[in-house]
Amino acid sequence: MDQYIYSYMNTTPFFAGFHHILFGTPRRSARQRLEAELEALRRASLCQLAKLFEAWVQPTDLAPGPRQRRRQFPTVVVFWAFLSQVLSPAVSCREILRKIQGWCAADNLTVPDSNTGGYCKARKRLDAHKLRTIHRLSADRLEARVSDNQLWCGRRVKVVDGTGLSMPDTPKNQRAFPQPTTQKPGCGFPVVKLVACFSLHSGALIDWVEGTLKNHDYALFSKFLHVFEPGEIVLADRGFCAFDGIARLLHRGVDSVMRLHQGRSHDFREGKRLGRNQRLVQWNKPKKKPRTISASEWNKLPDSINVRYVKIHVLTRGFRTQQIIVVTTLLDHHIYDEDALGELYFRRWSVELFFRDIKITLGMDVLRCNTPEMVRKEIIMHAIAYNLIRALMQQAAATYQLDLTRISFKGTVDTLRQWTDVLNAAANNKREFARLKDQLLALLAEDLVPLRPHRVEPRAVKRRPKNYQRLTKPRHEMRVAESRKQK
Repeated sequence: MDQYIYSYMNTTPFFAGFHHILFGTPRRSARQRLEAELEALRRASLCQLAKLFEAWVQPTDLAPGPRQRRRQFPTVVVFWAFLSQVLSPAVSCREILRKIQGWCAADNLTVPDSNTGGYCKARKRLDAHKLRTIHRLSADRLEARVSDNQLWCGRRVKVVDGTGLSMPDTPKNQRAFPQPTTQKPGCGFPVVKLVACFSLHSGALIDWVEGTLKNHDYALFSKFLHVFEPGEIVLADRGFCAFDGIARLLHRGVDSVMRLHQGRSHDFREGKRLGRNQRLVQWNKPKKKPRTISASEWNKLPDSINVRYVKIHVLTRGFRTQQIIVVTTLLDHHIYDEDALGELYFRRWSVELFFRDIKITLGMDVLRCNTPEMVRKEIIMHAIAYNLIRALMQQAAATYQLDLTRISFKGTVDTLRQWTDVLNAAANNKREFARLKDQLLALLAEDLVPLRPHRVEPRAVKRRPKNYQRLTKPRHEMRVAESRKQK
């Protein structure tokens, strides 16, 4: 009898195939149960995207809370569905719901109802703080893969600029982000202003601040100075060139390279001469405190700072400006000479290309959500999608030893859209999925942007718009006026 009990308690049975049948399934820890649940949810989600970007968005980043109840649209499913919708701007909520229904039907799960209300409510339940965390982690992982030879003079450079985004004309959006005052009521669209910070080396969107058209770019820029780390360099245009901003950055150990503001004099007879086109100048603290800084922070600023003026002559054909005055806190004119600073400021135009990628290629120029809450989440999802595309470009450039700026962002997005079904078909076969992923990276490496230095393209549109009358009144008033005219 004792021998029988011993054999029953033995953890290494003689017949392993019958062990789970005779003695039941082994106990699993809470972590193992969570991992199994996440794996099941990932299979029911856009698995080709989840598996392709698993190095940047971990399954644990989308783990449900301990007290979160089971829903028909789990967080991981809604996240990847929303991301898929952002990557394809023309896809409606109804179309993405059909995709979710297809995934559930293929995995023998409960197929959601065809009403889009459930999916829209599920998007609304997404935690904005968690989405921000996912974005920040994706940006950090992108920056961690920047090699030393990509840096400028051994320093990391972050470029800052502002832009505006349009959205549907709803009362809630109008209250949060009013339309331009030059437009008549009922004839315009709400506009949100963004001031964003990008990495010059990886192209990653690091952080941004939202505001209205009443907020100046510099006022929004002052709200996220904490994203800059000691030893980094901030590259910006003259709209961000102010004493308090440069002094606060300098206090954090961050240097600045900006175009001199048009309101400041640039008499090259003042200060210490460092070269033919360089002067060392002292900036004194203004007597009046600006509204963009608190009194306590203003009192901590020094009475003066030393900056360097560098006059750069632009000899490139097609440029409107022939001479630029750059102000910088990089005072060593031997290490950071005139040519190096001129080349760096010329690369400031990269931020315009970054904005073009995220606004035009990904469709963030015109947002589609009807409430300010969802507009902010839509912006976050666009930022995550942008960083994931940049991550794919970075991986292709590192694999084939290419310059990251030669990889086409538009080409990467187009290739990913067409390859999602191919990757989805091989999602359960690791070896086949790895082979297809390598082939995808090879195609991205082949689609290089041609070298067109000093290309001149006028900002003009060739195709004429349709000859429709302008909306000068709210639409319902115009409709009534037209009906009376016809009578």
